[in-house]
Amino acid sequence: MQRTRLFGTNGVRGVWGNDFTSDLVIDLSYAIATYYKKGPIVVGYDGRKSSPVVSRLVRATLNSAGLDVADAGLVPTPCLQHAAKRLGYNGGIMITASHNPPEYNGIKPAASDGVEISREDELTVEDIYHSKKFATMAGCGRQYVDDNVVPTYMEKVLSLVDADRIRAKNFTVAMDTGNGAQSVVAPIIAKKLGCKVIVINGDIDGDFPGRGSEPTPDNLSVLAETVRNGRADFGVAFDGDGDRSIFCDNNGSIYWGDKTGSLLAKNLLAQRHRGSEIVCPVNTSMVLSKVAEESGIKVVHTKVGSVEVSREMVKRKAPMGLEENGGFMYGPINEVRDGAMTTALVLDMLAATGESFSRLVEKLPRTFQVKTKFVCSSREVVERVVKACMEHGSPKRIETMDGAKIWLDDETWLMVRPSGTEPLIRMYAESTDRALLDSKVDEYSRIVRSKMAQ
Repeated sequence: MQRTRLFGTNGVRGVWGNDFTSDLVIDLSYAIATYYKKGPIVVGYDGRKSSPVVSRLVRATLNSAGLDVADAGLVPTPCLQHAAKRLGYNGGIMITASHNPPEYNGIKPAASDGVEISREDELTVEDIYHSKKFATMAGCGRQYVDDNVVPTYMEKVLSLVDADRIRAKNFTVAMDTGNGAQSVVAPIIAKKLGCKVIVINGDIDGDFPGRGSEPTPDNLSVLAETVRNGRADFGVAFDGDGDRSIFCDNNGSIYWGDKTGSLLAKNLLAQRHRGSEIVCPVNTSMVLSKVAEESGIKVVHTKVGSVEVSREMVKRKAPMGLEENGGFMYGPINEVRDGAMTTALVLDMLAATGESFSRLVEKLPRTFQVKTKFVCSSREVVERVVKACMEHGSPKRIETMDGAKIWLDDETWLMVRPSGTEPLIRMYAESTDRALLDSKVDEYSRIVRSKMAQ
């Protein structure tokens, strides 16, 4: 009998009190403790209403399994992961459901290198969980508070940019912290870099009343307006746990993460990381590949999911990785998505080039993108949809690394894949020809809907 997978694209998530219960949290924590074998383990949590309770459950369970545990408190995910890597821990656990709606929560374990555990290790944890073969350790672990998690993280971010050059520019930054965990870190880092910071949705609130927990171009109109009214140099919005960041330029135009990521990659390849590899998922914009080609390097593609990108970066010692959803990863601090580090790198780029955000975007290769999603009832429906899209028409080639990426010509592609975190089919498409793109998205959307209705 096939066991139900616990881990999705990013950790274990569910609706608190429904499919993400206290019993599941306790048994999963015992399984993770058995996987870690020894402590100390650092535990942090995001601003969701249920997060303090889940954190207490996780810490108490790890203690009862004999592991010492540090309580990092409410912190963005990248802070917790940095602590796991740099402060002498044998691993870290973040209590978060990232961008999911308020009723969700989750557990995201990191290894001692500060990166989420690998897909193979996820299966190991699941095997322990399902078999209930938890290690029994003598005695009870101790618990203490670690007040160094945020200060040491901030210090590291500031050391990786030219702080004096940034301070000399007196930048103005608009920040939509989305009522999330980044409220306690990103604005402070920007102020330490001499920026005037205009914060919106700055109060931590697990209901995410400002604009929801996921920043998308559709819900960032207030940020764009704030940039224009405040004459800011750029705007940035974070997701619920602060590892992703979506940017808008000085004119209030909002960009997906692969556009901003391509911008940063271009700057970093020119300034500090010449000849370095870049790792990204297969649904990333062609813009990045074009930027890489200009620098004489190749992009390494993975399946969708930050774990795949992060682990490939570790394997290849690549200094840069990125995702289209706003996850930029900078190896010198950690091979994980990091909204505050990315913001500091944008400031560094603007200070180094002396050009506006909008002007730098204008210099990138030009493409058009569409991203949409369809609510889906089951895995069987997803498979039917993907198969139908692959069999439609006469594409130039099809890549099946993750779902189906259908190349219609050398400059036009469309991709369908199941979401790893929600009951959705996601569609991504890109072309250098806007009219062709729109017509193909309509065409394939009709196929998706017709197959879902069967």
